[in-house]
Amino acid sequence: MPTTSVGVFKIATSGPGDVSGLMAMIGSGAIDPTSILAVLGKTEGNGGVNDFTREYAVAALCTALAPKLGLSPEAVEQRIAFVMSGGTEGVLSPHLTVFTRSAAERPAGLSGKRLGIGMAHTRDFLPEELGRSAQIAETAKAVKAAMADAGISDPADVHFVQIKCPLLTSERVEAANARGNKTATTSAYSSMAYSRGASALGVGVALGEIGPVVRDEDVMRRYDLFSNVASTSSGIELMHNVVIVLGNSASSASEFEIGHAVMDDAIDAAAVTSALKSVGLGATPQPGRTLVNIFAKAEASPDGTVRGFRHTMLEDTDISSTRHARAAVGGLIAGLSGTGAVYVSGGAEHQGPAGGGPVAVIARLP
Repeated sequence: MPTTSVGVFKIATSGPGDVSGLMAMIGSGAIDPTSILAVLGKTEGNGGVNDFTREYAVAALCTALAPKLGLSPEAVEQRIAFVMSGGTEGVLSPHLTVFTRSAAERPAGLSGKRLGIGMAHTRDFLPEELGRSAQIAETAKAVKAAMADAGISDPADVHFVQIKCPLLTSERVEAANARGNKTATTSAYSSMAYSRGASALGVGVALGEIGPVVRDEDVMRRYDLFSNVASTSSGIELMHNVVIVLGNSASSASEFEIGHAVMDDAIDAAAVTSALKSVGLGATPQPGRTLVNIFAKAEASPDGTVRGFRHTMLEDTDISSTRHARAAVGGLIAGLSGTGAVYVSGGAEHQGPAGGGPVAVIARLP
């Protein structure tokens, strides 16, 4: 496997269409646009079916990068993996995390594994395949392909798998009905959860966290089946899954390292602390190490309680439970890390234990 150098850049944004920070870094030479592999962003929409800040952000980025790459905006979207997560409730701050990858030589004396990144796409799904075994199986294949692309062979070295997956619309449901097929749900909002859950189960299958056979009826029901490193986000702008694997690779000469832990619930501060410690950023950080970003999933406990006390996130008809969860987990992580510019995504179906979710940390090494 050729040696690669992976770069990570966190860039604040003033709105979903703000590309000025990225363009400034490209202009200064800090980022080579030809090396950009993936962009993960937090946008200040509602995170729901009609959150078009995600599509707006991707369109703005593709339009800005097109002349830098000599491509059309549509071709840029095919070349770079864009994952926009809507919803910056509470103290969460809108931002982009840009990942670059380029060929490099591993310096003499460099020890240990460093941050590696890989990307893969599934085929397009039919509406009736979302939230079902077809999506699970195709996602598992894409995860393995992304691992190979990242130079990672051991599943234990995978610390975060970010997936952008589709959702259902009324038109997509009708298209399935016209072929004589039924979708997993007819609700666009519920379909987001089904798609996220099936995608996460695909990660679990690929990494051996769960068995190879998962039935359609297990999705959104068997919450004992989950992945400890999956982070999935639904959007209206695509019909396939975009898979990004982040882990540590012996073929990487990166200045960065990634680690993770798993939150048991939305107030699991110990897990966040453990994730920080895993990359040398505990209460007494290792000299020279600095925090780059934190990536986490947030979920309202499906039994309606947190550590025995009732919560009302699932019964609030004014604000969706995913928005409540993002605000709660975002506040917790911001307080422990000292920044609200963290990537917290709502809806953690089959992503960590029910009511919890994975939390990954990237640190820059000295």
